Amino acid sequence: MAPVASPSLWPRPTVTSGRQDASPAGSYLSNCPDHSPSLSSWNPGHNPEKAMVVRGGDLFRLDSSATFYSLTIQSGGRLVVFADNTEGSKNITLRTRNVLIEDGGSLHIGAPKCRYRSRATITLLGRSDEKAVAEVPELGRKFIGVRGGATLELHGTERLSWTLLTRSIPSSGLATGGYAFQRNFSRGINLRVVDQDTAAVLFTERYDTYDSRNDSRRLMHLLQSLPVGRIVTLAVGDSATKNLLDETKRTIQSLLGSTYVHDLKYRQAWALVSVIGGGNGSCSEDVREHENHDTGGKALAQKNFSTVDGVGFSVTKTANPIDLICALLGYPISGFQVDAVDQVVLNLQDDVHTWQPGNHVVVASTDYSMHQAEEFTLLPCPHCTSRQVRVQGRPQFGHMGEIVDGMDMRAEVALLSRNILIYGEMENTCYGNNWCQFFGHDTYGGHIKIFGNFTSVHLSHVELRNMGQQEQGRYPVHFHRCGDVDWRGGYREPAYVDGLSIHHSFSRCITIHATNGLLVKDTVGYDTLGHCFFLEDGMEQRNTFFHNLGLVTRPGTLLPTDRNETMCTSIRDKVYKNYTPSPSMECKAVSTFWIANPNNNLISNAAAGSQDAGIWYVFHSSSTGDSHGLFPETRAELTPLGIFYNNRVHSNFKAGLFIDKGVKTTNASAEDPREYLCLDNNARFRPHENADPNRPRVAALIDTLIAFKNNDLGAWIRGGDITIQNSGFADNGVGLSFASDGSYPKDEGSSQEVTQSLFVGESRNRGFNGGQNKYWGQGGTDGKMRTLPRNRTFPIRGFQIYDGPVRITQSTFRNYIPTKERFTSAVGFNLKNTWQLTPRNNLSKLSFQPTVSLRAFFGRPGQWFDENDLDGDKNSIFHDVDGSVTGYRDTYVGRADNYLIRHPGCVNITQWNGVVCSGTYSQVYIQTQGASSLSLSISRDDYPEAPLVLRGINSQGALSQQYQPILMMSKSYTLHWNGPAPREIVLSLINFNQGDWVLVGLCYPSDTTFQVMADINDRQSNIFDDISDYGPSHYTTALLWLYLRARQGRDGHSYCSVKGCERVKVMATTSSSKLTCNCTAKAYPKYTKTPSAVVPMPTLSNQPCKDCGASQVSLVVHHTVFVPLVCNSIGKGMKPGIFLVSVDACSGKVTNKRFFSKMDSKMEEYLKTGLPKR
Repeated sequence: MAPVASPSLWPRPTVTSGRQDASPAGSYLSNCPDHSPSLSSWNPGHNPEKAMVVRGGDLFRLDSSATFYSLTIQSGGRLVVFADNTEGSKNITLRTRNVLIEDGGSLHIGAPKCRYRSRATITLLGRSDEKAVAEVPELGRKFIGVRGGATLELHGTERLSWTLLTRSIPSSGLATGGYAFQRNFSRGINLRVVDQDTAAVLFTERYDTYDSRNDSRRLMHLLQSLPVGRIVTLAVGDSATKNLLDETKRTIQSLLGSTYVHDLKYRQAWALVSVIGGGNGSCSEDVREHENHDTGGKALAQKNFSTVDGVGFSVTKTANPIDLICALLGYPISGFQVDAVDQVVLNLQDDVHTWQPGNHVVVASTDYSMHQAEEFTLLPCPHCTSRQVRVQGRPQFGHMGEIVDGMDMRAEVALLSRNILIYGEMENTCYGNNWCQFFGHDTYGGHIKIFGNFTSVHLSHVELRNMGQQEQGRYPVHFHRCGDVDWRGGYREPAYVDGLSIHHSFSRCITIHATNGLLVKDTVGYDTLGHCFFLEDGMEQRNTFFHNLGLVTRPGTLLPTDRNETMCTSIRDKVYKNYTPSPSMECKAVSTFWIANPNNNLISNAAAGSQDAGIWYVFHSSSTGDSHGLFPETRAELTPLGIFYNNRVHSNFKAGLFIDKGVKTTNASAEDPREYLCLDNNARFRPHENADPNRPRVAALIDTLIAFKNNDLGAWIRGGDITIQNSGFADNGVGLSFASDGSYPKDEGSSQEVTQSLFVGESRNRGFNGGQNKYWGQGGTDGKMRTLPRNRTFPIRGFQIYDGPVRITQSTFRNYIPTKERFTSAVGFNLKNTWQLTPRNNLSKLSFQPTVSLRAFFGRPGQWFDENDLDGDKNSIFHDVDGSVTGYRDTYVGRADNYLIRHPGCVNITQWNGVVCSGTYSQVYIQTQGASSLSLSISRDDYPEAPLVLRGINSQGALSQQYQPILMMSKSYTLHWNGPAPREIVLSLINFNQGDWVLVGLCYPSDTTFQVMADINDRQSNIFDDISDYGPSHYTTALLWLYLRARQGRDGHSYCSVKGCERVKVMATTSSSKLTCNCTAKAYPKYTKTPSAVVPMPTLSNQPCKDCGASQVSLVVHHTVFVPLVCNSIGKGMKPGIFLVSVDACSGKVTNKRFFSKMDSKMEEYLKTGLPKR
C-alpha cells in the first residue's frame, strides 16, 4: 500500500478531460484555459430577461461581468472560459438563474496548473414560488447543472484550507482574562501595576496622600522599586494633595513622565497611565477641574500595549471626584480596566501566508457546545510571521491551542474565503413552502448537480455560500448517480473535490449519491443544515474523505435522521395516517459525516461540532432512494470497514463517533407507520470477507481517533469484530462504549477491543460558561468551576462496559475524581441496564495515574441510576486478568451485593460498590413460556439468605421471558418464582468451557409431571443436534435437580460450544397451576452449604505493573500525514535483483520484506497474494 501523503504532497490532477480529450483547446486547458488562441472575447453585457445559449462551435472567453436569465452551454460548441490576468485584477460576476452544461459543453475557471488569480463570482438568482419560471427537469431552479458528457473545471488560487491553533485564545483575548475595577470613595491616589508582557495585574493599592505623609512616602518607595518597563496607573479619588510630598511628586515626574502631578489641586480629577522609565512619550494623563462640589468632568487616561504573544491590550484609568448620580452625597468614583483591543493574533500550526486581509475565518469550539465557534475578519499584520494572523474583534469564548493532559484539543481554524465564489442570492425573510419556518430565514439557495457519464469534473479552492435547498436533490455539491468516477469508470483523471469552502449552507455540504471512487479533501463545511458530508443510498463505496473539516452542523428537514425533535413531530406528511414519530428513536441523528456504507475511507478529518453526531456509520439493508432495485443487495452491515485513520471528533451533542443502527427501507404502512428512511434499530455491523457471512470475519480497525468534549459519548460502537487503537478520549460524558447485543452477539465468536489508548476524565480544558453550554460546576483535579456534560450530577465514565465480549488493554486513565455532586470513574457500566453482561469482558495492562481516585464504579441507587436494580445492573462484572485494576491477578470484580459470585475470601471495595473474587464464572440463560410478570429468585446454597432477584429482559406483561444470571461454576443453586411456575423452561449454557458445571434445582408443585430434553442448538442455522429425551417423570420433592455440565468445548469468544448452544428443556404439567412456586422454606436449611472458594484468592500484589498503560502518553493529531520513504543501500553482498518492502500506509511500519532475483512468476504471485492485508 502506498504511503498517505499530506495535502501539499499529493500529486495534483492534470485536467485534460475525463474519458477522452474532448476539448478543442487541447493542452491549453491543462495549463491556462483562458490563453487558448481559439477563444473569442465575449462581453455580452446585462440582460436579465435573455436566455443565453452557447451553441456548437462557440468558444468564448468571458472578459467582463454579465447578467442572463439563464445560460446553457450546448453540445457541440461548447466552451466558456472566465478571463484572467497575471495581476489577478479581473473581477467578473455572472448573474443568472441557472447554468446548464450539456453533453460536450464545458465551463472553465482556471486549471490545476494555472490557478485562477482574479475574482470570479457566479450568483444564482430566483425564488421557489416564481410560477412564471418553469423548473428544469431533475434540476429545478437556481442551479449549475452538469449533464452526461459535460465538463466543469473550477480552480481557484491555492490557499491552506484549515489548520490548528498552537496557542490558546482566552475568552477576553487575554490569557490573564482582563481586569475591571470601579469603587466609590477611594480618597488619595489609587495605584495598579500591570505586567507589560502578559497584561496581568500584579499589584493594587490605595495611598491616602490627603491624610497621610507616610502613605506618600510608601507610594514613592513602591515606584522606585519597580523595574523599568512596568506599566503603572494612578488616579485621584476625592482628593490627594494635602499630604502629597514634593519628593513623591518628583518621583512620579521622573519615573512616569507626568506633566500634571506637580500642580494638582484640591479635588481635582487626575488619571495617568505610563511605563516606568518611559519618560513623557510613554505617559498618557488627563486632569479635570473641580469647583464648588460641581461634577467638573471625568479624567481619563488610556494607552495601548502588546503582550509578548502579540496580543494588543489597553490600560484605562479614570478619576471622577463627584459622580452625577452621587453628587448630593459627594461620593467620588475611581475606575481601572485592562482589556484586549479589538485585534487578536492567532498563532497557527501551518504556513498561512496565502490568507489575506479581508478574508474570513472561523475558529472551532473546543467546549461541549458547537455554538462557541466564532467567525473573524483578517486584518493587515505586518509584524506577523507566516504562521500568524491578526483578526478583527475579540473572542467571546476561549479556544484551546494546546495539548491538554496528553490530548490534542487544539481548535481548528478554517479559511472561509476563496477567489472563486458561487452563491445563492437570498430573500430577507422566510417565504413560501420551503420549511424555512423552522429556521427563521430564507433557505432556498443555489445548488450544483452533476450527473453520471460526465466528461470531467474537478472543483478546487472554490467558495460556496448560501447554497442548498430544503428539498431532496438540491445540495451545494451533488454527485448524482455517477457510478465509478475513478479509473474503474474509465477516468484518466478521477473526479475530485479539493479545498472547497461550503458555509452557511441550507442543505448539506457534499452529497455522494450512487457514486464511487470520489476524492473529497481539504474541504470545509461550516454552519450547514442537515447531514454535511453525506452518502445517500447506502451503496456508495471506495470514496475517500481526506483532511476535511465540518463544524456547526445543524438539523434540517429533508430526512427523519436530519430532524430535531420539533421537526420530527411536525413533519408528518410521509408517515401512515395520524402516526406521531418518536424523536429519540426515529430522528435526532444529524451528523457531520453520514457514512451509509463502511467501505469508504476517512483519513485525517475533523468533525468539530454537530447537533447530534460527528461521524455516524449507518447501515442500509438494501440500497434506498433512487438506487433501490437498480443495484445488487447492499449488505452494508456485512461489508468490511475502509480505512479509518487519524480522525478528530469533538463538541458534538450525542456522540463523537457512532457506529450503530440502520434506516427503515420500506414505506409507511398500517403494519409499520414510520416514515421511510427513519432511524431503525435493525442493523448490526458484522464485517466479513466479501460481505459474505459464511466467509471469515474481518476486524474493523479504528486507528487514531481523538474524541473530546462530546456531551454524551466520545464513541458508541456496536458490532462484530472491532478494534480501536492509538486513540484518546477526554472530557466526554462517557469516553467509549462498545455494544454487541442483549443476549447473544449477532456475529458469533466476534469481540471488541481497545488498546494503546488514553482516557481523560476531566482535563485542564475547563471550558467557558456560555455559548449554549448548559451546566457549570466544580470538577477536575483542581476542583475549579468548569463546563460539564449532561448535568452537574451525571456519572462521568471513561470506558463503559456493556454487553460483550469486550476487552481493554494497554491503556492509560487520568483525572477521574468524584465530587460531592457526581461519581466520576475510569471504568463503569451502562446505566439502567436490562441486558446481559458476560464475565468474559476483561481488563488488562491498564495504568491508572494518581489523578484517578475511582477506578471502577458499580452504581448506587439515586439520580441517573434509579434503583440500580435492573437485571444487567445486578450482574455487572469484569475479569481483571493481570490484577492491574485491583492488585489481585486473575480475579473477577462484580457488584458487592451479588452473592451468586461471592465466597468468604472475596475482598470488598466499598468505594466502588464492588467486590473482588476468584473463581470461574459463566452464564445460564433461563427462558420461560406460559407465565407472565414473573420474577425469578436465585439462591446459591452457600448463601441462601441472599438471593438474587431478576425481572427478565422482556416487559413484565410478556408471555415469554428470559433471565441471564452470572453463576460461579461448581456450585449449586435453587430457582424460585413469585407466581406459578412456567409450563416450559429452557436453560442454555453460555460461556461454559468444556467440563464446567453447576447444579440447579427448579421449584415446582409436588404433583408436577415433567418432560425433560437436552439438545445442542446451532443458532446460525437453527439446527438441533444431540437430542436426548429423558421421557416423562413424576416427583414429590418440590425441587427438580438438574446437573448442567458442558460436554463440548468453546472456540475463542463464542458464547456457545463449537457445535452450538447446549440446552436443557423442561416441560411441566401440574394441577396446581395457581400456586406460587417458592420452595425456599423447603430447600433451606436442608441444602445449605458452608461457603467456600473453588479457586483460592490470590495475594495482593504491590509490585508496579510492568508494560502497563499506553505507550503514547500524549495523543496528537497527525496533521502532516505522510510517511517519508527513503531508499538507501541495502548492504554489500546482496545479489543483483529486486528487493520489495511493503509499508503500512497509516503507521509507517514495515510489514514485509522479500528479495527476488528477477521479475518472474514467483514475484507476480507474491504481489498478488503475498502482501499482508491491513
